[in-house]
Amino acid sequence: MTTQSTGMRGAGGKGMAVSGWTVFAAIMMMFGGVMAIFEGIAAIAEDDVFVSTRNFTFQWSLTGWGWLHLVLGIVVALAGLALFSGATWARVVGIGLAGLSMIANFAWLPWYPFWAIMLIVIDGFVIWALCVGPSRDARDARAA
Repeated sequence: MTTQSTGMRGAGGKGMAVSGWTVFAAIMMMFGGVMAIFEGIAAIAEDDVFVSTRNFTFQWSLTGWGWLHLVLGIVVALAGLALFSGATWARVVGIGLAGLSMIANFAWLPWYPFWAIMLIVIDGFVIWALCVGPSRDARDARAA
């Protein structure tokens, strides 16, 4: 399976290449970030869609979890936008934030299991896509 590269223009007018996996990761991060924002808003509003589980290890209030997911969702969505630049720092930040999002959603499992599992899966795909790295074609296009 080959990865195609998408040519993009940087602010300085220099052409840079972003691999297809990086674009996929960026889109998934933006989607996951927006979903976490919605998750946070619903938790802050203390909506009735959440399950209340007793004797769970992580004993935060629903509002506390809401603020955590809201802030983390905003940062993850912004990091997803930064991935379109093709910068290595954006890839590293993306991997770290996707990992944090996975941990937060794992701890969130008792309140909304389906939503949490879906975001954990998305974060796993993001980490995988960012670790695959740019294809040889993308590296060659960047060098040209």
